[in-house]
Amino acid sequence: MSNSAVVESVAQALRNAELSQAAIAPIRPQLGGESADVDIAYAVQEENTKRALAEGRRLVGRKIGLTSKVVQAQLGVDQPDFGMLFADMAYGDGEEIPAGLLIQPKVEAEIALVINQDLTKDKHTYADIISATEYALPAIEVVDSRIENWKISLIDTVADNASSAGFVLGSKPVKLENLDLVNCKMIMTRGEEVVSQGVGKACLANPMNAAVWLADEMVRRGRPLLAGDIILTGALGPMVVANPGDEFKVEIKGFGSVTAAFAAK
Repeated sequence: MSNSAVVESVAQALRNAELSQAAIAPIRPQLGGESADVDIAYAVQEENTKRALAEGRRLVGRKIGLTSKVVQAQLGVDQPDFGMLFADMAYGDGEEIPAGLLIQPKVEAEIALVINQDLTKDKHTYADIISATEYALPAIEVVDSRIENWKISLIDTVADNASSAGFVLGSKPVKLENLDLVNCKMIMTRGEEVVSQGVGKACLANPMNAAVWLADEMVRRGRPLLAGDIILTGALGPMVVANPGDEFKVEIKGFGSVTAAFAAK
């Protein structure tokens, strides 16, 4: 089977898994196993991105994954990854996320940046990202793997849109000059229970490092970030399993709060 046929076949399998809410076995064997090049995994992601756009879905931003050095070490990688964010993946603050849409969801607390300029340089700087950032928001990313039991490698997650499934943004925009991106403390609660804690520097030492990496990588891969795009910069603390009926509140110092609510079955 040619590379293009393999890419299309794996992309179709991931689409089917998402539509049927039925996880599939790890896909890395089809893409070259442990020695697979990450570019073939991104080719699978791009195939499904093109399909989504052809179906009329609207691309509204990107998520950055693997920003924790601990998680990078677990997967044997030395850089983050990215996935696409579409408008139909967005949920309102406190709006119920319907039951039965996801397979094995988890949640992560993140800082979101919303940009007002195209980022098309080959190499971006902090100044470029800061100048382009209209405002920041607290965010919760809903991740979900179409791979059984989250048994993923870098290849599996990249092909699977970086395990992205949804996101919730806070509704009170904050200007960057009023924030401490490095030392801001994050607390995620489910009811009265603290389920995840972290700090801004957990994301590649500074979420701005993740944003610079993404801007450069998206230019390199031919899908640069554009004015109006949302950037989910990466998790500030450990991900948490989301069960039907759970409600998670994230508070990030200086950013305010945001809530993700999962409908009961």
